[in-house]
Amino acid sequence: MTVPAQPNLKLINAPDYREAYANSVQMRVNVWDFFMVFGTLQQQTETQVEIRNFQGIYLSPQQAKALLGLLQQNIAGYESAFGEIKLDPRMNPTGPVH
Repeated sequence: MTVPAQPNLKLINAPDYREAYANSVQMRVNVWDFFMVFGTLQQQTETQVEIRNFQGIYLSPQQAKALLGLLQQNIAGYESAFGEIKLDPRMNPTGPVH
């Protein structure tokens, strides 16, 4: 099976394009799409955490899987260059990642 040639890409930022820092991502999944909500987490007190959400992004299942592949590839490269990324052992892998 022959893989078709990749087209030339021209990247253009829309007028409302923006960049922001997120240290919180929540995800909801249904049969049609993946919905990711990005925000910033701030610890108010020892027992109180505040998350300010600023952007929600819908992805098709195909785009979500393509994103997974890109993340795996780039994390492997990062860890190869800088060492293993350690996660807080208290984080529950089935819950939200902040």
